[in-house]
Amino acid sequence: MKQFFKMMFASVLGVLVAFAVIVIVSVFLLFGIVSTIGSSSSYSPDSNSVLKIALSGSLSENGQSNPFGSLFSDTEEQLSLRDIQAAIKAAKTNHDIKGIYLEAGSFSVGAASALELRRALIDFKSSGKFIVAYGDQYSQANYYICSVADKVFLNPQGALELVGMASQTVFYKGLMDKIGVQEQIFKVGTYKGAVEPFMLDHLSNANREQIESYLNGIWGNITKGIAESRKISVDEVNDFANKGVSFSDPKEAVSCGLIDELKYRPDAEEYVKKMAGQKGDDDLKYGDVTEVSSLLKEKHSSNKIAVLYAEGEITADEGSSSYSMDNTINSDLVKQLIKLRKDKDVKAVVMRVNSPGGSAFVSDQIWKQIVELKKVKPVVVSMSNYAASGGYYISCAANKIVAEPTTITGSIGIFGMFPNASGLFGKLALTSDVVKTNDFSDIGDITRPMRDDEKALIQGTIERGYRTFISRCAEGRKKSVAEIDSIGQGRVWTGEQALQRGLVDQLGGLDTAVKEAAKLAKVNDYAVSNVSGSSDFFDQIMKKTIGDIRLKWIRSTLGVDYDFFHALDVARHNQGIQARLPYDMKVF
Repeated sequence: MKQFFKMMFASVLGVLVAFAVIVIVSVFLLFGIVSTIGSSSSYSPDSNSVLKIALSGSLSENGQSNPFGSLFSDTEEQLSLRDIQAAIKAAKTNHDIKGIYLEAGSFSVGAASALELRRALIDFKSSGKFIVAYGDQYSQANYYICSVADKVFLNPQGALELVGMASQTVFYKGLMDKIGVQEQIFKVGTYKGAVEPFMLDHLSNANREQIESYLNGIWGNITKGIAESRKISVDEVNDFANKGVSFSDPKEAVSCGLIDELKYRPDAEEYVKKMAGQKGDDDLKYGDVTEVSSLLKEKHSSNKIAVLYAEGEITADEGSSSYSMDNTINSDLVKQLIKLRKDKDVKAVVMRVNSPGGSAFVSDQIWKQIVELKKVKPVVVSMSNYAASGGYYISCAANKIVAEPTTITGSIGIFGMFPNASGLFGKLALTSDVVKTNDFSDIGDITRPMRDDEKALIQGTIERGYRTFISRCAEGRKKSVAEIDSIGQGRVWTGEQALQRGLVDQLGGLDTAVKEAAKLAKVNDYAVSNVSGSSDFFDQIMKKTIGDIRLKWIRSTLGVDYDFFHALDVARHNQGIQARLPYDMKVF
């Protein structure tokens, strides 16, 4: 009961505070719009300046920055992978920008996104310009990105957190047994691990096998990249992790060749100034990602390659969660696909997928529009951190699929869960009665266990959904249903493993996918057009600002209980049959 009132208080307080600032936010927004009318937004870098990339906050594919984030100290900054890539490209060719300064902070990023950033930075170095990285401390993900720098500096009192990867699963079955709630589970797929926390108290052998497989695959790519950048062996990188050197004196990281020097931040910035040719007495002259990305000249052409972003869980619920401001995929994506099919200027579409899946029904609606779009123009899917389960469902019909080596994909399987709370009702001395017109009118009744005939109906629905799923994949990948079934069964693969099994066509990033789309469309001269959603700018900003404030208050009130309530909220929004990945691969 205490937890109930705590959650209720947090939600109500967050909503009230959010609405209390609507007027203030609106005034700020209108003032900002008016102040920009007639003024130039162009940025001109000073000579001998640098591009400063602050690797902190969270990274999304096509993030919408919050102009009011600085008003609220606890609001996490959201970075856009697209904007950072654009800034790096612009800095590469601008003669006034002499190098890049990477400033490592607390950064939430997936393995595939980190690889894409590394690739952009390595390309930048081909210009002959320098990259310098500094961190008070380096998270594993941040160091993987920053290791490409010519010089990697660490604070003398900092730490390099390079310890390897782990995946932990929390099991709820024991708790649910105690409170008298049983999940009635229906699934297809030996490896479909999303339901295991509700039916077991440990990992199944099959689930453990697939987790070990993809973790080792991702970690292998990370250690290989670090080793190549730092000019040491993979074994030396693993020795650092295995011996727990991360917890030793920072000088050990220098001795192991992973850090070049220990420097305080002002000293690191002095080094950057010297490399750029700036005067020692002046402050560091730099442009941030927003400023430098504006220097990238937009190409104009009557031929367009549209990049459509599909990011987040696939859900039929278009309302936002009180416990998260993550992007979601819903019917808006269907509308965008129809719109792109009718746009004659768009010669091909690249769908950038970053999704763990979700609603099987919504996934099928999106799949259908990909099929229809493909009849008119080529469709290429570019997979980011994950495109699994429903994320793979919406991808499989494309002409070509491009994935990163570390992309989590596959997980071709579906499941459904229906609670039986009869035990809880008994503990609370609650009773219920029902009046119905037909045999299955109360099939969703949580006060009793399902009858055998009801279970047979639900399992039949799940199996029919799985047959539909694998037939979609077989059609799209030009394989037999039996072949897809053999590599399906809910099994998770890395991009490298998926390539070997024919689930993807090529390894690479978004740029690779765009080039493939242009090739399929037979166009040499084209412009890239980014499509991020149907909401207008004002609507996006207002939703994000209010949501950020509400989420801040809820997190502050719930404290350590936040993750628990977030998990419950996710379960509440997962209505209907699910094709979903149980793992969160945002950060490694």
